[in-house]
Amino acid sequence: MTDNAPDWEFSERDMCILRELSADPKRSSRELADLLESKYDIDVSHVTISESIREMRNEGVFRETIVPNEELFNFALFEFKFNPEHFADSWHDAMVSIRDDRHTLFYFLSDGEYQWKSVMMFPSRTAESRWIHDFYKEHGDVIQNIRNSVVHNVLKFKTDPELFTELDGERS
Repeated sequence: MTDNAPDWEFSERDMCILRELSADPKRSSRELADLLESKYDIDVSHVTISESIREMRNEGVFRETIVPNEELFNFALFEFKFNPEHFADSWHDAMVSIRDDRHTLFYFLSDGEYQWKSVMMFPSRTAESRWIHDFYKEHGDVIQNIRNSVVHNVLKFKTDPELFTELDGERS
């Protein structure tokens, strides 16, 4: 993960490419060139599209990751509450442990009482319980409580292509 937002000036073509890739990530650059011409009246070669995609990927405009079908794993939202007594000495190791754990799909910081949150994937509820037990054994001095919620009936698991139309507006 990068610490900074990508330094990228979005052209109309870039936003259209991102929209169409979001709709179908398997589209080839030739298919994208045809779509850009027919749908957006943008005439560009497939070579230029490939180069744009590569440059956006290298700059960190988007990330590519393999996300398994939600039916293969149990998803859970974990929220971590700190024990302030040991926080200064132990927070970093605990944070790295969660971030680098193979079960972590998405990890973020938030405000409020539970300041670390992660979406994690486990092959079973037993594996999830074992993970919690092992995490407390390893990092229990810094964690006062783990609140975990079962994520079930995943109803949406994708980026809407229309989201990329907002890139030409103000970003905060």
